[in-house]
Amino acid sequence: MRVALRPVQASDEPFLLCVYAGTRAEELAPLPWTPEQKAAFVAQQSAAQTAHYARHYPGMSADVIVIDDVPAGRLLVDRLDEEILIVDISLLPAHRGRGVGSVLLQEVLGDATAAGKRVVIHVERFNRALHLYERLGFGAVGDHGVYLRMEREPASRDTTTRLTASHRR
Repeated sequence: MRVALRPVQASDEPFLLCVYAGTRAEELAPLPWTPEQKAAFVAQQSAAQTAHYARHYPGMSADVIVIDDVPAGRLLVDRLDEEILIVDISLLPAHRGRGVGSVLLQEVLGDATAAGKRVVIHVERFNRALHLYERLGFGAVGDHGVYLRMEREPASRDTTTRLTASHRR
């Protein structure tokens, strides 16, 4: 499996809407809405999220996650003076649980270690990826209702190497 990143382009908008829809599918499944109503809701929410991110994280990098030359998700990262903020990491449902998130997060953690910065992410408390973040050394430092603020302090290069080695087993 080859995992790569490429900058988001305007032509990626329909794909990114599908990625966002994939993050909301379980939540919307039990609602008695028509498929058209769900699609309209997802489009409205995606546009609102995009506008919010653009307003609050103007310097963030926005990349499409590509697996074996196929677009599979997105990674939004804001590299600030004091910390690296993972704004969003999302994969289409078919690509989850394959280790892609671990690979990408370990790259971000390596960057943070080299820069001596902590890494921050806000995670819904019932998100399945919560265990991944804990395994990678993140700890909850704040409770924001539905979201937990999780941080990982800068690690030594030895810790990052151990994490990478344990991921390969």
